[in-house]
Amino acid sequence: MSYALMTDRYELTMLQAALRSGKSERECVFEVFTRQLPSGRRYGVLAGVGRVLDAIAEFRFGLDELSYLREAQVVDDETLEWLQNYKFSGSITGYREGEIYFANSPVMTVRGTFAEAVLLETVILSILNYDSAVASAASRMHTAASGRFLAEMGARRAHESAAIAGARAAFIAGFDATSNLEAGRSWGIPTMGTSAHSFTLLHDSEKEAFEAQIASMGPDTTLLVDTYDIPAAVKMAVELTGGKVAAVRIDSGDLGSTAVEVRRQLDELGAKQTKIVVTSDLDEYTIAALAAAPVDRFGVGTSLVTGSGHPTAGFVYKLVAHTDGAEWTEVAKTSKAKTNRGGEKIASRLIESGTASAELIGSDAGRLLQVDLMIEGKADDQYLGQKGVMAAKAHHLDAKAELPKTALRLSKGEPTIPTIFS
Repeated sequence: MSYALMTDRYELTMLQAALRSGKSERECVFEVFTRQLPSGRRYGVLAGVGRVLDAIAEFRFGLDELSYLREAQVVDDETLEWLQNYKFSGSITGYREGEIYFANSPVMTVRGTFAEAVLLETVILSILNYDSAVASAASRMHTAASGRFLAEMGARRAHESAAIAGARAAFIAGFDATSNLEAGRSWGIPTMGTSAHSFTLLHDSEKEAFEAQIASMGPDTTLLVDTYDIPAAVKMAVELTGGKVAAVRIDSGDLGSTAVEVRRQLDELGAKQTKIVVTSDLDEYTIAALAAAPVDRFGVGTSLVTGSGHPTAGFVYKLVAHTDGAEWTEVAKTSKAKTNRGGEKIASRLIESGTASAELIGSDAGRLLQVDLMIEGKADDQYLGQKGVMAAKAHHLDAKAELPKTALRLSKGEPTIPTIFS
């Protein structure tokens, strides 16, 4: 698949104009950053880096793409000729996937000619903005769950491709499994899922449905107990499995009080090892509200894949420097409310007694945050594929552990550490 046309028209028209002005081959530095975190958020989580590197490798203009551009008269023949040989040959540095970020953190830096780098704006932003929004929400849910099992179940609430990306981002930020099989196949994420209400309704009785599921999957399954009468269904689940049913799922009602009653009933029936799974429009706040409830596993869908109220991270892609071959010139916007600082930046995080205290932009006095992701058009393999996902997941846990305790509050607040420019 080519990502070449998953872009905005103005990137190609800028290329055409730059070819005519003679500035297309100027070496440039573009940076990805957000001017502020989403309102009330204390930190962000970077996700999608591995997918960006994959997308850039596949960003090529084949015959179909060139034919469309010609027929639609998007660009002229000179530009089409240039595009047919396009392959990004520049370099990219940035924060590791799974890293924590704050306002103005230079999470990705793209170096290359203007012609090569300008075309990547939309594909980079579309991936990082969505994946990071999901990962940031997932990290908050992971905090709220306090170590309990989290399953991503949002495929039916997102675009089919976004569902796979969302599952990947959620896994990196602390989720344990996904219901999406393609996410499991593509990224090595454990998958889970057994039955919906339709399976129970298909059969002539709830008992018949349970018997069919147990016969197919054995007692190591999760039975959905809220189609009709929950106490009756719980009793039936225990009786049919001799108290060995792995879990029961509740998908409606007052989840907290219902979980208490179900736990009491399971224990009285001798099924003390049976887990309780809850679903039904959960977010970080409802998960936190269930902290004292006897819930073992949470399944989260809509809120997760929509960023729990913040569906984009707000990243932008800005030219910060260019050179004519002799000297580098720093450039920046000065328009009201959209200013940024020119020049390529280094970033580090000041760690004091094991706890992050500041994001340092322009200083290497703390833990260095940027790594080489791509050199001369070739991505570093350690950040790609399933291996990259597992590394990102581990890195997120380490980076999150550095944050002050205030970062883990779910209430709205200011960024948990300041960003300091030097």
